[in-house]
Amino acid sequence: MTAPHKIATIGQGGRIFRAFGGDTVGVIVGAIIAVCVVVCGWWVVRTYNRLVRLRNQTQASWAQIDVQLKRRHELIPNLVEGARGYAAHERGTFEAVTAARGEAMSGGLGATDRAAAEDALTATLGKLFALGESYPELKADQHFSTVQVELRSAEDKIAYARQFYNSAVQSYHTALESFPGNFVAGLGGAHERREYFEAPGAAQDAVQVRFA
Repeated sequence: MTAPHKIATIGQGGRIFRAFGGDTVGVIVGAIIAVCVVVCGWWVVRTYNRLVRLRNQTQASWAQIDVQLKRRHELIPNLVEGARGYAAHERGTFEAVTAARGEAMSGGLGATDRAAAEDALTATLGKLFALGESYPELKADQHFSTVQVELRSAEDKIAYARQFYNSAVQSYHTALESFPGNFVAGLGGAHERREYFEAPGAAQDAVQVRFA
């Protein structure tokens, strides 16, 4: 083989090697990009699903509060009627309880406003139960005592449900405000902050009632 022929062969081999090597680099780069896309996609989906799970948890825990509040509202008319039979002239107290109950049951209230309404209702209930001290016959009434026990049970459940709800809201807000949740939430979806179930100021213990 002549020298020029050897040079030509070597040159052709170099071109083949460079072509093969270039394809390999392209494949490797493409594979890296594909992996990055898959990882980023998995990361976004995982974060989004976590936000959805936390949001649904706040909704479910709020539903539990709503159930117990409705139970509380259902018991109140029985209390009023029971007390009316022994203290009919305490009309102002009965009207105040009825009005506060109606306000608490009105629709369209957010969590904070509803907590304030429940706090007002709690204040009027305190006056209603104070009648038991003034009217021994009322205090000794079996029906009145039974409703008190049922209301106490409802209040305990409300307090627990409220604690669970507020904890769920806090976890949801933390996820929304920290990375990567804030980034993923910005991409779309119904991810909004929730109100805590707390009345403003001293009314924060609105739904907690204790009877002697």
